[in-house]
Amino acid sequence: MNEIIFNVEGMMCNGCENRVQNALQTIDGVEKVVANHVDGTVTVTLNSDIDKSIIKDKLEDLGYEVKE
Repeated sequence: MNEIIFNVEGMMCNGCENRVQNALQTIDGVEKVVANHVDGTVTVTLNSDIDKSIIKDKLEDLGYEVKE
């Protein structure tokens, strides 16, 4: 399994965390998602090799900014 941590701006509450987690778990190859609005991080555990730009694009589609 592969783990990727994204630095994300714009998550303000637990509702934002749930929104991010639910959206990212619909992506094929995503095993687990843990969003933390306090730290501004989203940790994604993958069970297959997928391009991280797919996850980044989904986060941006939700209205969050991903910092590289």
